[in-house]
Amino acid sequence: MWYFKNALTRKNLMALTGLFLSFFLIIHLVGNLQLLLPAKEAQLQYNWYSELLSGSWFIKIVSYGLYASILIHAVDAFYLSQKSRMLSGQYAKDRRNRASSWYARHMMLLGLIIFAFLVIHFKDFWYPYKFGEIGLDADGQKDLYSLVVVAFQDWWYVILYAVAILALGFHLIHGVFSATRSLGLYSPFYTKMVKGVSLVFGIILSLGYLIIPIYLFINN
Repeated sequence: MWYFKNALTRKNLMALTGLFLSFFLIIHLVGNLQLLLPAKEAQLQYNWYSELLSGSWFIKIVSYGLYASILIHAVDAFYLSQKSRMLSGQYAKDRRNRASSWYARHMMLLGLIIFAFLVIHFKDFWYPYKFGEIGLDADGQKDLYSLVVVAFQDWWYVILYAVAILALGFHLIHGVFSATRSLGLYSPFYTKMVKGVSLVFGIILSLGYLIIPIYLFINN
């Protein structure tokens, strides 16, 4: 029962799951960048890559860890947010919010936007690929590429995706930095360095994910 009683441990666990999810986002982006290849090449390459991952026992184990991390991260975030709200009355006259960024003060809202998008994302891509019946490409592979391209032909879906990615970017900028502090990195030198790395990481990842739907929308 220590997991439910120790808020510090919860913070550590949320930090570790957050860093794991951040690492996954890098790997996921690398795979998705194949969508920027010329159409015919992108279709075969992306579908081959998707089939390779879906048939790997190692990736399946990692996937279970990913799903668990998402749930644990979300539950811990909700618990800590509620606890912070309960204690906020003690700081009613505290004006420390002027020293923090707006996205640092609205991490829960950003997280809710990301979680809602994940539900949509799983429904539109993961579930049809895993359990639905989708077409095959020229090599007889499940044509996930065409499913993605068709989805991003709708301007509103591109905007929805862009809003979620922007929320993710701001969430990462503060989240990666906050995670290192939760794990005990308080040195003034490293704090400045990690804050800079977090900013660059959030911006690069956001741009990487944003360019894909915009490219597919314009070219299809």
